[in-house]
Amino acid sequence: MSVLLRQISRYVAQKAASDPEAREKVVKAARGVVEEAKQIAKKDDRAYAAGRAFRRAFDKLQSNR
Repeated sequence: MSVLLRQISRYVAQKAASDPEAREKVVKAARGVVEEAKQIAKKDDRAYAAGRAFRRAFDKLQSNR
């Protein structure tokens, strides 16, 4: 699993480095992840907050299909 994630992250980094439009998308996504992480860190029940954040992201991906 980690090999697959490493290959995906390498591909994203190469794409972002070569394409300014892709770079903007990666930066926007990274900022969203940071905001979610900040919200999760503020909650008392972090596991519940992380699950809710994952569910929001999953629902967003499903609606884009």
